[in-house]
Amino acid sequence: GKLLPATSIFTALRTLHPTPAVGGWPTAAAALWREQHEGLQRGWYAAPLGWVDSNGSGTFVVGIRSALLRGEHAIAFAGCGLVQGSVSEEEWQESVLKLQPIRRALEVQWQS
Repeated sequence: GKLLPATSIFTALRTLHPTPAVGGWPTAAAALWREQHEGLQRGWYAAPLGWVDSNGSGTFVVGIRSALLRGEHAIAFAGCGLVQGSVSEEEWQESVLKLQPIRRALEVQWQS
């Protein structure tokens, strides 16, 4: 998208992050629920990742389907959209599918 002339990219990021897809909706209630129940540090998962140049122009994406690597340990992240009527087993299988590329990349790395 293009920003309005008087809007900085950082204002846009504060307004958009976290997206409902990774943060839930309504935002405040979802944030409280995550704080009380999620039980993990997301690191860069779902964070806005990108760049800004000296003119304030930039590009950002939502950091999903990612992994944090520390030595021989990796924590991989992928999400699914839980909404009313979701079937937990189907959502789990969707997450497993989304994690396959990261798993394959890590298996290749450790086999080398």
